[in-house]
Amino acid sequence: MKYKLIALDVDGTLLTDDHVLTPGTIEVIKQIAGQGAEFVLCTGRAPFSCIPYMEQMGLEGYAITHNGAATVSVKGERVIHHFEMRSEGLKPYIQYCEQNNVHYDLNTTFGLYVEGASGLSQEALDMYHKFLIEPKDLTERPLDDPFVKMTLSGDIPVMDKIMEEWSTWTHEFNVLRSGDYFIDLMHKDSSKGSALKHLAEMRGIPVENVLAIGNYYNDLTMLEYAGLGIAMDNSPQEVKDVADVMTASNNEEGVKIALQKYCL
Repeated sequence: MKYKLIALDVDGTLLTDDHVLTPGTIEVIKQIAGQGAEFVLCTGRAPFSCIPYMEQMGLEGYAITHNGAATVSVKGERVIHHFEMRSEGLKPYIQYCEQNNVHYDLNTTFGLYVEGASGLSQEALDMYHKFLIEPKDLTERPLDDPFVKMTLSGDIPVMDKIMEEWSTWTHEFNVLRSGDYFIDLMHKDSSKGSALKHLAEMRGIPVENVLAIGNYYNDLTMLEYAGLGIAMDNSPQEVKDVADVMTASNNEEGVKIALQKYCL
């Protein structure tokens, strides 16, 4: 088999719009994994919301999470690699969100810190790993692990306006439109492509033996890096232009179709 490392985006790629992982896709992935290929989920999600899909498919190995900011092992949930954000540098962005009433959260590899989280039930806190942290505490409050991502969320016009206004800023972070309703900030060197490259080198897998499938702007770097980059039919045109080939949409089992064509 030519492709030894196969990177799959999750939302809009592996999952349908109803967030379903189809039995047919699972079957094909298990078949290819049984022939020796390694699968890695490469997603904007946190580990706790993507590792269950790896387990559902019977896969171990690794997950690239937070849009490349942190790579973790599925077994034991250990941090393999991460891009640490400077807390002091986050302050202007937090101030902007506070002044413009924009919702944001701060992510460590395994934790999600949300202002106002103290109003949630303990069950919700436990389920979503959310803990209260106030902006003023960013550099004062000791943390077990560093921040790797800040996420802003809101309606499309709000996100469009922020991206337009921030285009005039000088950024120390990578500012990424990770979805219609989301903007992510990460370390300037953090991306799905850089994390996938680091993992491939760690596993001793040449780039020509790496395949990646994605559908959105946050997938561009991994599609560019991989020996074969495949865009979903539901991708924006800019993503299709970067990819080597295209497959069907996420609602038409595009991942299954691509893997059958290029890996079986």
